[in-house]
Amino acid sequence: MNKTDTSDRGTLLTRPRNHARAVGRESLPAGVSAKDCRPTTTHYLAVPSVIALRDVSKIYQRGAQVVKALDGINLTVPERGMVALVGASGSGKSSLLHVIGAMDRPTAGEVIVAGQSLSARSEASLTSFRRQTVGFVFQSFNLIPNLDALENVMLPMEFNGVARDARRRRAKELLSRVGLAQRLNHKPRELSGGEQQRVAIARALANDPPLILADEPTGNLDSKTGQMIYELLKEIATERTVIVVTHAEPLAQLADRIVYIKDGRLTSHDESAAPHDPPLNQERSKPYV
Repeated sequence: MNKTDTSDRGTLLTRPRNHARAVGRESLPAGVSAKDCRPTTTHYLAVPSVIALRDVSKIYQRGAQVVKALDGINLTVPERGMVALVGASGSGKSSLLHVIGAMDRPTAGEVIVAGQSLSARSEASLTSFRRQTVGFVFQSFNLIPNLDALENVMLPMEFNGVARDARRRRAKELLSRVGLAQRLNHKPRELSGGEQQRVAIARALANDPPLILADEPTGNLDSKTGQMIYELLKEIATERTVIVVTHAEPLAQLADRIVYIKDGRLTSHDESAAPHDPPLNQERSKPYV
């Protein structure tokens, strides 16, 4: 299978190409019209999807400057498997991840994640959605410094109303699965960078979300540890969807699918790629969690 997506595959939607839907409470910045949010790229994947983006744009107004962080994105991502989102700094990859994870609202377009449209949801509803549907892994780990590894992994479950005994039991199980059974009571400052990131991955899995979003998860790690973290995420992707943002091409090659982004548009580094990749619906191995 050629893992690289191309950008010349026609259109996935039946809506006119100049259709742009304002969502949430946002409106287009001054001087920007609906035609500035036209879809530019379509990616096909004929399998059940956990993510569907339709004509998604994100436009920021910085004084007199209009910045198109995302420019008419159409993308579907299947249930299970690992997708690498690759692009240079400022390409829009983190903006795309934030929109998918309901941490930011698009200026135009529709975002559907796990069968739920995020367009008209209230902030409280989006908070609940994030707790139950998405697990986040960040470059800087974002662990609570005064909590030990076990408590850090238990915390999302507490917010989700899980009983204390069940929280503790699952947190121990998850930390054991990422190889930290002997580090349960260590605080972040007592852990190496790789160990902190493994705690963060266990925390992302705490509420058993169908989607894991990892933003440059190896950016603060040496190459050997980074490889280990990618292999761990790859194993997790056998039973849920994992999207990893990276600028490291060698690590991206570990993914089932690579999506390139440049100047807010999905593109391709391989213009000779086949027009239709086989669907990623092959049988997977035994679930990791």
